[in-house]
Amino acid sequence: MTDAALTRSVLTSSLTEDWLAVWIGLPIFALALLGVAGPDLLGWAVTTSVWTDPAKALGTASKAYAGIGGVGALAATYVALLIVLTASVAALKGDTKRFAIAFSAVFWIAYASWIIGSYAQLAAVTPADLQKYGIGWSLRLTNEGGFIVALIAGLFIANFLPRFADWLSEAIRPELYIKIAIVILGGFLAVTIAGKLSLASSLLLRGVAAIIEAYLIYWAVVYYVARKWFGFSREWAAPLASGISICGVSAAIATGSAIRSRPVVPVIVSSLVVIFAVIEVLILPFLAQAFLSNEPLVAAAWIGLSVKTDGAAVAAGGITEALILAKSAAEGMHYQIGWLLGTTAAIKVFIDVFIGIWAFILAYIWTNHINVREGDTAKAVEIWQRFPKFIIGFVVTFLVGLALALTASPETLAKLTPAIGEANVFRVIFFTLTFFSIGVLSNFRKLWQDGIGKLAAVYFVSLFGFVIWVGLLISWLFFHGIKPPLAS
Repeated sequence: MTDAALTRSVLTSSLTEDWLAVWIGLPIFALALLGVAGPDLLGWAVTTSVWTDPAKALGTASKAYAGIGGVGALAATYVALLIVLTASVAALKGDTKRFAIAFSAVFWIAYASWIIGSYAQLAAVTPADLQKYGIGWSLRLTNEGGFIVALIAGLFIANFLPRFADWLSEAIRPELYIKIAIVILGGFLAVTIAGKLSLASSLLLRGVAAIIEAYLIYWAVVYYVARKWFGFSREWAAPLASGISICGVSAAIATGSAIRSRPVVPVIVSSLVVIFAVIEVLILPFLAQAFLSNEPLVAAAWIGLSVKTDGAAVAAGGITEALILAKSAAEGMHYQIGWLLGTTAAIKVFIDVFIGIWAFILAYIWTNHINVREGDTAKAVEIWQRFPKFIIGFVVTFLVGLALALTASPETLAKLTPAIGEANVFRVIFFTLTFFSIGVLSNFRKLWQDGIGKLAAVYFVSLFGFVIWVGLLISWLFFHGIKPPLAS
């Protein structure tokens, strides 16, 4: 892929893109909330279940729309996203015709990847699932293994069909997709945490400790390694440190925006983040089952601190919960479902919320001490301009969702949870588009020319030499001896 195509994929103005993510993500969240008090407005969206029979793979988010069928729901979802995103590209003064054609291909390839990733022998987790689907084994990836399939599909296109990748470039916009997904994610995580309020309350101080550990320890060490050991400039070292130590793609993007790095920097860092996150998803849950089954919440917190993208962390948390609960049940210890995944999600929430604060701090440092123009000083408005606006959307949906979940009557709460689940359907789709897009941007020959080999060395040394093990130590210190309740 050419430099021009790569740069175009990250969008010309991150500020405009940030606001677009807010204006797309918030209405999806609002439509979901309106469904609590009135008609179901998002139930037509497509969902994908774990399957062995392809005819049963697709469905609707709400049974109220079951009449349109899974294929009809998929078509409706495609049309809705095509209209909204094409309008967004028009607002950015992009080539709407080229985008619409390219996005059509991107959507269908990405969603086909999600369907493939939901195949039972990839996604089934528990022994009960294996029995249900009549299979003897599974990779136990949960249906979020579709993210991995989407990434692989993108990688194949980037490295073996480069002309096709370049043709898709107008619709390869990972920053926009991930930012919309993160705005929606705030409400979903809020309702999830509110449903486990006692757990969330008891984990508050531990979450704060995780933030301190991630930002004050991880970030500084990774930044030092990148600068001193590998000789990277500040422009590369800062997004790399954020991507490795904090929350992967979103942190790298927020940092790149805050310090005004070239668009190619967060793109390449994000590619590394996703590739290493895939490796972590495939390895860490099984290590957690093997060595931490007697400390399930230590394992859950470790996953939250170690896996560096939200989608991969949640997927890894789900796999870890399934593996540990299955092993514990075989040993006669039956824990309640949801507590391990809730712990992983809570850790990620505290870290995600802090992304905006850290981006603000970095913007202030870069404005006042690194990129200061001669004879001029940084102004508060300049810091605001560098602040990643999509974080505002995340915080708004999180706070609104949490307030509603905590104050709602039991009858309203019973409607709120599935309503937010319908909004989360779109979060999953945007995550899938993100993984596919990052794969398409990962032309290894081009990335190698841009120095990704050296970047990968920094990532490998930092992640497997330091981050994972310090995360395990911190998790053990704060969660050792705490067990989820037993199933009644």
